[in-house]
Amino acid sequence: MKTKIFTILLMVFMFAAVSQAQDYKSAIGLRFGYPLSVTYKTFISDKAAIEGVAGFRSFSGYSWFNVGGYYQVHNEIASVDGLKWYYGAGANVYFWSYDSGFAGGSTTSIGISGVLGLDYKFPDKPFNLSVDWIPTYFVNGFGSGFGGGYGALAARYVLN
Repeated sequence: MKTKIFTILLMVFMFAAVSQAQDYKSAIGLRFGYPLSVTYKTFISDKAAIEGVAGFRSFSGYSWFNVGGYYQVHNEIASVDGLKWYYGAGANVYFWSYDSGFAGGSTTSIGISGVLGLDYKFPDKPFNLSVDWIPTYFVNGFGSGFGGGYGALAARYVLN
């Protein structure tokens, strides 16, 4: 009986390992960019991933905290093992606060984003790097209109 259970578990494990085309399942880390953020990325299929971010940025006179989520489609770059390019889309919510010297306040903005980037998983190491550009259109609030300067280098620890 133990041999049958072991054989079945071994077959399930081998099937899962073969069917998982991406180099990792999920990873957590930091996005070093605009703004500094925490990032969690997980693959939901062989090519598709979702990424969640939360970040904070402060300047003289204003600051913001944002939360966002993106759907990404990853494609192999055959010439480099572990390297993929990806594209996708998502949304963000920004919580702004500002102080103009005479008056202060706060507002909330919603942003619709595109995503374009490169993703690299180090072979035999539990680390992942990605670099991306996330152009965002602010639907309302402080910063409304197009914002093209959002991008970062992300360094993540691979969980599985």
